[in-house]
Amino acid sequence: MNTEDLDPQALNGAPPLMPWRKFADWIGMGEEPIVVRTWLDRGYLPAKKVGKRTMVNVALLQAQLMEQDWTL
Repeated sequence: MNTEDLDPQALNGAPPLMPWRKFADWIGMGEEPIVVRTWLDRGYLPAKKVGKRTMVNVALLQAQLMEQDWTL
């Protein structure tokens, strides 16, 4: 996944950590949640293990997106 495809403004109001399946639903990938899991496994999305659960680190993702140059 290329983080250039995500709008950092869409992440406003998100919790700092989110279960990966909920994140998949939230970004509109609920029909194909395995894609999000693959992105996590490949390191395309920042993640944090909490117990047995894999959580998307939404706060870090937002920071990474804000550091990128955005052109319209």
